[in-house]
Amino acid sequence: MPLTIQKMASRLTFRQLQVFKAVNDLKSYSKAGELLGLTQPAVSSQVRHLEQALGMPMFEYVGRKLYCTAAGEEMAGCVHAVFRELERVQNSLAALEGQVAGELRLVAVNTAQYIVPYMLSAFLQLNPQVTVSVAVVNRATALQRLNENADDLVIMGMVPAEKPLASLPFLDNELVPVVPSGHPLLKQQNVTTQEFLDNSLLVRESGSGSRLALELHCQDQRLRAEPSMELGSNDAVKHAVLAGLGVAVLPKLGVLSELALGSLHIVDIKGFPLRRSWCVVYPQARHPTPAMRAFIDYVQQNIRQFEQMFLSR
Repeated sequence: MPLTIQKMASRLTFRQLQVFKAVNDLKSYSKAGELLGLTQPAVSSQVRHLEQALGMPMFEYVGRKLYCTAAGEEMAGCVHAVFRELERVQNSLAALEGQVAGELRLVAVNTAQYIVPYMLSAFLQLNPQVTVSVAVVNRATALQRLNENADDLVIMGMVPAEKPLASLPFLDNELVPVVPSGHPLLKQQNVTTQEFLDNSLLVRESGSGSRLALELHCQDQRLRAEPSMELGSNDAVKHAVLAGLGVAVLPKLGVLSELALGSLHIVDIKGFPLRRSWCVVYPQARHPTPAMRAFIDYVQQNIRQFEQMFLSR
């Protein structure tokens, strides 16, 4: 016989629901424990008590992978609705006090990871009740997450025009051709783009924004770009250049320290730097939460300050 609402409410605790949500979202007891600051046995215990209260298993393993049972899927819908309502109440209470509160889930593509912390510093001082999480991903993953509406805002360049996305450009992303100290190209006058590209070109993986910008430039100028090596992050490409494995076109903000130390140098080539804009992006159909709207307004109101901040660096 199904439990009455009163009996169910008396048997369940908020902590059990919180643990269930974390396990369901992450599909892992250990990762849920890391998120909540609990040991894996403590997480298992909370889930077990929840299952005993409801009289049904919530999760099952198939091989080594964790899945929700049919009962768990039903519970997941209920728990997510509870947390959405709690967030709405939190935002409403903060609004009554004239403040913005709630969670802001940001995704930044790799090239934007150098600027997001500086943007958040002043924003969080203005909005101390907003909790921010930042995931750093490649461009392909950022586009996938936009399609799935998995986050609040994405900070990226090269926004696809064919998708129904709202975007706010706020800062130039300069992509510069760099070589290590002592490279022969530094002694050469009037280096052409093709000569640079023919010196063991190091690139990001296919689909990355910085690689796409270079490929579009090469197509436009009818240049031949044959990568000698692909690497999975801008930092990996940078260190490969430092190790003498080749040359690369990288975001200038990501190599400022190396340029200042003289371990990397920008080659003076006509047509460079390539200029793209970082943008704050979200699906047009998405209704912004108060935290989203506060961040968008903050960025829009501080575009000039961002330019000055990063130019000074």
